[in-house]
Amino acid sequence: MSDSQQRTPRGQEIFSITSAPESHSSELGTREKRYAISMAVRTLCFVGAVLVSGPLRWILLSGAVFLPYAAVVIANAGVRRKGEGPSPFGPEAKGQIEAAPAVPREL
Repeated sequence: MSDSQQRTPRGQEIFSITSAPESHSSELGTREKRYAISMAVRTLCFVGAVLVSGPLRWILLSGAVFLPYAAVVIANAGVRRKGEGPSPFGPEAKGQIEAAPAVPREL
């Protein structure tokens, strides 16, 4: 039996009670992995540009030139992501309470 089966009774859903983001070390590992994959694709573009000729060579070469910028932008995209859940700084917006109908006042 796995850990998830031991900790969670069957049929019950687990709810997040925090809006805390992913840990820094976990997020850093994910970003490094995305960057490494992008640089591997860049390397393949360079090798492909050397091996082929014609218009495909220029497409691969332009991919190899512009991919580092895209890789940095994609790898750093996780930094700005918010955690799920309600904001810890204020209540969630609910439906507005309607005003009571105006009652004419007698003088």
